[in-house]
Amino acid sequence: MQLPVLPPGTILQHLYLKERLRRIKPGYFLEVGCGRGYVSKVLLDLGWYGIGYDLNPKSLDYALSLNHTAVSTGRFRVKNQNFFNIEGSSSPKFDLIISCMVLEHFNDDEELAYFEQVKNLLTFNGRTILPVPSCPNYWGWEDEIAGHYRRYTSGYLKAILESSGYKIDELIGLTYPLSNWLYPISELLVKQSEGHMKYKSMQERPRLSGSRDVHFKTTFPSVMKFFLNEVTMYPFHILQKMNKHNPNCLVLYAEATKS
Repeated sequence: MQLPVLPPGTILQHLYLKERLRRIKPGYFLEVGCGRGYVSKVLLDLGWYGIGYDLNPKSLDYALSLNHTAVSTGRFRVKNQNFFNIEGSSSPKFDLIISCMVLEHFNDDEELAYFEQVKNLLTFNGRTILPVPSCPNYWGWEDEIAGHYRRYTSGYLKAILESSGYKIDELIGLTYPLSNWLYPISELLVKQSEGHMKYKSMQERPRLSGSRDVHFKTTFPSVMKFFLNEVTMYPFHILQKMNKHNPNCLVLYAEATKS
């Protein structure tokens, strides 16, 4: 099974993630909220092995199919389980714990508990990677429907990481300016196709978001692969790196080790 056509912003995030991961020796990873397994595939293709946790069984079925080769060789497995229920004392330790667009789904107490749980599960000098939505001025329909509690600023994310006992190795913005240009279209598509999701509970919205399909936002016709791929998006990857400190970046990328 091949990757589907991914959204432009997701492609840009993957391009940057791959650059960072190539500097790290592959090891054992845990992905929190792995969804359909796109990020796990990035890691597996670079030589990592690991496990993905998610609350949506439909998404996990897709993740297993997408990464079937790694599954068949024992390099990848998934669990339909809450990450907070992992017993740190009895669990194996991980070299990397990654969660992409997950932290914003936690309330304030859960956010603090997340960082403590990650610290308990990481190896000595283990690393965590956290892409999160940023720029509170861009709060919109997507945030409401997906069950977000916040959009992050670099100052807030830096403060909570350091106060939770982490040393920040990288904290930059991503996807600017392309995602900003596409933002009005994205908001319109979400509102028209999934406005009803706003009335789901805050607990239910994150679980359902892993299998949401919004035409021309999260899903695209296969012919679009000629326009939306890592080669055609590479000039925008250069642009996002040139603008990594722009306060209007819609994604923050944080990388930290426990200190």
